[in-house]
Amino acid sequence: MGNFCSVSISCNAIFSSCIHCFISNASYISQLEENLVRLQSELQKLIHTRNDVMRRVIVHEQPLKMKRTDQVQGWLSRVQAAENQVEELLTLKEEQTQKLCLGGFCSNNCKSTYNFGKRVYKMLHVVTTLKCEADFKKVTEKMPEDPVDEIPIDPTIVGLQSTFDKVWTCLGDQQAGIIGLYGMGGVGKTTLLTQINNKFLDTPNDFDVVIWAVVSKDQKLEMIQETIGKKIGLWDDSWKTRRLDEKALDIFKVLSQKRFVLLLDDIWERVDLINVGVPLPSPKISSKIVFTTRFNEVCGHMEAHKQFKVECLAHEEAWKLFQMKVGRETLYNDPDILQVAKLVARECGGLPLALVTIGRAMACKKNVEEWNHAIQILRKSAFKFSGMGKGVYSLLKFSYDSLASDTLRSCLLYCGLFPEDYKIKIRDLIDCWIGEGFFDEYEAGYSLIGDLLRACLLEEEDYDGLKMHDVIRDMALWLACEIEKEKEKFLVQTCVGLTEAPEMKKWEGVKRMSFT
Repeated sequence: MGNFCSVSISCNAIFSSCIHCFISNASYISQLEENLVRLQSELQKLIHTRNDVMRRVIVHEQPLKMKRTDQVQGWLSRVQAAENQVEELLTLKEEQTQKLCLGGFCSNNCKSTYNFGKRVYKMLHVVTTLKCEADFKKVTEKMPEDPVDEIPIDPTIVGLQSTFDKVWTCLGDQQAGIIGLYGMGGVGKTTLLTQINNKFLDTPNDFDVVIWAVVSKDQKLEMIQETIGKKIGLWDDSWKTRRLDEKALDIFKVLSQKRFVLLLDDIWERVDLINVGVPLPSPKISSKIVFTTRFNEVCGHMEAHKQFKVECLAHEEAWKLFQMKVGRETLYNDPDILQVAKLVARECGGLPLALVTIGRAMACKKNVEEWNHAIQILRKSAFKFSGMGKGVYSLLKFSYDSLASDTLRSCLLYCGLFPEDYKIKIRDLIDCWIGEGFFDEYEAGYSLIGDLLRACLLEEEDYDGLKMHDVIRDMALWLACEIEKEKEKFLVQTCVGLTEAPEMKKWEGVKRMSFT
């Protein structure tokens, strides 16, 4: 009896299951038309939801460095796939519904209608599920920063390859963690640093991130932190309000886990990297810091392991750059222009900034008379030449303004009284300075000369002499005769072939004169 009852219960369960399965499967046919209507309706709702999500994505993606999350992108892809499948089913709607009979409860081709109804039912479930999944708290996230940002650069670069090669080799030296590039204003330090930055774009290396930060004269640690923070993904509204030391700690935590290159352009004084949050390179921290400055002493203050002076261009390189800026059409329009152009290029003293400024100004000068006039202006009053005052001397004046004292500034301007390309004897110069009352001890004179050399405003000439770069001299005369003429009272006339003293009114009240 026990066994009989057990078999009876099992048969009832099986029968009940079969009935349920039959009814469920039959519903694929009997509810086909209703499911098709629901499917179209639910698809339309899903499309509206998809459009709402896309509007949120677009709003967040456009103005900021944001991208849609993988979750949102995957959902959007599934929605598109579902829309395509529903459209495919709807193309078969009329064909399949025409097979229905007995008031829609049966079909004259049960197998075909059953399979189609099953697909419709499953698709309806997919569409409704997708609609429920659309409640995203966030639709975008910050894009990961590229390891290196390409910086635009003038394609006509001349004469920096040798220094570039030395610096690039130095980047592979384990002992050289901090590298300083120094030289006078306009000599190409920023261009060189830009070349180094962009070289990382196409050269295999072991660094995780390359960070470019412009420091400039009005150095603010907050601005350096902002640049670094943005590059390493820390910058947001809440981080902006944090204290300097808190930001420094955040930066330190991130950079300590990375091999980084920090490129600091245009440093005027020591940057306290610890206060910024930058881990100092060491044999254990194989990152690199490369900076540019006008002052050799800043390299010492920054404890640079290697220093490279960026020199003015040699004559051939300077002429090549000048030709690029003037253009062959102008230079070779007249053989006489070519000869004068070479003299004009020499007046720039190999300084790239001057070569570029004057070259661009002369590009439209198509007759030799204009070129002759230009060389006369450059030799007599270079500051009157187009672009030199604002484009060149104003930039160099920052170095003059940054000298530590008025005495240093007066000493520099005094050097402008000596002829162009003149070797100034050190002891003779100090005697003149003492005679002018700038100071009264030789030791002070040597100290001031050292300051001017380290500021790249004077150059050493042999062991006992000094030289002033032509463009620096022109800048000094511009300052003394034009900008600070009431204080300095200079009268300088060059290349005029004087055979007698100038008119009295020109030198009344003048403290210092030079006629060469």
